[in-house]
This record gives sequence, structure tokens and C-alpha cells, in this order.
Amino acid sequence: CRPPPLRVSPLKNFLAGGAAGACLLLAGHPLDTIKVRLQTQPKAAQRVVYTGMYDCFRKTVSKEGLRGLYRGMAAPLAGVAPMMAISFFGFGLGKQLQQPDPSQSLTHSQIFLSGCLAGVFTTVIVAPGERIKCLLQVQSSSGGSKYAGPVDCAVQLYREQGVRSVYRGTVLTLIRDVPSNGLYFLTYDYLKNLLTPEGQSVSQLSTPKILLAGGVAGILNWTIALPPDVLKSNFQTAADGTYRGLLDVLKTLLRDEGPTALYKGFNAVFLRAFPANAACFLGFEFALRGLNLLAPVYFDL
Repeated sequence: CRPPPLRVSPLKNFLAGGAAGACLLLAGHPLDTIKVRLQTQPKAAQRVVYTGMYDCFRKTVSKEGLRGLYRGMAAPLAGVAPMMAISFFGFGLGKQLQQPDPSQSLTHSQIFLSGCLAGVFTTVIVAPGERIKCLLQVQSSSGGSKYAGPVDCAVQLYREQGVRSVYRGTVLTLIRDVPSNGLYFLTYDYLKNLLTPEGQSVSQLSTPKILLAGGVAGILNWTIALPPDVLKSNFQTAADGTYRGLLDVLKTLLRDEGPTALYKGFNAVFLRAFPANAACFLGFEFALRGLNLLAPVYFDL
């Protein structure tokens, strides 16, 4: 039989999650830029800027160089490490709250709920960061340069309508992140246990298996997260007054472009999902192992 599960340390999860966030961003931001530009380009009835993912990649690099693929990265770079740190902390806290006896394994529903809690925790950072990132990613493709950078974008948004403008799209961020994070962590945890040989601890899982579990978890996460992500991107980048609310965004997209509009950027998302999330969980596991070696008892709070 397998060794009993290790005691959950939310604080160690927080520290390792920061490393995971940096790995995720570096591996996935270029395709995220392509995804957002595909999601927010003009409607089919108007002039189409990009015919697909490769065309978007080619035109972005041709016009802006490789730096164009990393446009808007400063905002998530400042937020992704603490965001993923908080995400893994929320997940660890959710597990700890439901696991009074460390020797007992959590059920699948408990793992899912712990992941949902992580999604709630991260929204405070994710919502404004995504708003700024999306605005910076689309401004070059639209031919304008309203914002000089993430700080300038945040300042202008705050001056226009205060905190409400900065946090525009928060409800859609919650709709996207709460269930998808639940599935994300559940899938990774399930695959880790499935791939762990009998008699070994999941903490000893090999690098290829960690990459596989993390990559698959990322793909399933975006399977349910993409439609609300499309709505969020359009809502956050639209001019004030364009939409009355999230239902209006949905009705407008379905009316003008049909159901396929909810999966705009599909190819870019799923090409990005595997390597980015594989890198994310690999960074997390290695950082966590390092913390356990350096402080096997300390920080188990």
C-alpha cells in the first residue's frame, strides 16, 4: 500500500505557488496574447484582422517583433507570482480545513471544493490584472496606443471611473475561475495518484509524469473556462457603455457571431494550456520539495 498523504502546509503551498506562477507565465504568455487578439478582433461582418492563430502569430511578429508576443506581460508578471501563490495557498487551506486527520486522504469532491476556494481567493488579483493585460494586448492590433504601460493603464482606468473600472469583469472572472480551478486541481491530484506506482508516495512522482498530469489538468481547465473567458475579454476591452452586463455580452456575441464565438482563440488556448500548466506544476512540485528539504517541520501552519 502507499504511504499516508503528507500534512498539507498552506504556507509552503503559497511559497511554491509563486515559483509555479513564474513558470506558467514564461511558458504561456505568447499564446495568451494571440488568444486575446483572436477573441477581441472585429466581428465576422467587418474586416477580419487575423484569419487564424498562425496568421495572428505571423502578423504580430512581423509588425512588432517577438516583443509583441510578450506585450502586456508586465501586468501579469507583477501579479502572476502572488496570484498563483494565493491560488495554491487557497487550495492548501481548503484541503487543510477538510482534512483534520493528515493520515486520511481527501475525497474527489473535497479536492474539487478546495480548488474552487483557490479560484475565489485569486479573483482579487486576477480581475484587475486581466483587465489591464487585455487592454494592453489589444491596443497595438487596433492601431492605437492609449496606454504607455500597465501602471499608466491602471492610473487612467482609476481616474476615469475609480476602482470600479479597474475591477471591471470581476463577476465573469469568478464564473470562469471558480469551477475551472476546481476541475484543474482535481484533475492534477487524480492523475498524480493514478500515475504513482503502488507503494510510492505521490511526492516522489517523476518529472515526465508531473508534466503530463499538469498539462492534462491545464487542458481540462480551459475546456470549461474558455467560454466565460471570451465573454470576460470582450467585456473588459469594450468601450464604456457597450454592454449593460454579462448577459448582454453573451446575447450580443451569440446574435452577431453564433455559438462558435464562445470558443474564439480555441487553438491558441489549447496549444498554450499543456506546456504552460505542465511548467506551472513542475515549478510548484520542485519548489515544494526544496521547501520540505530545507524546512521539513517549520512553516507547517
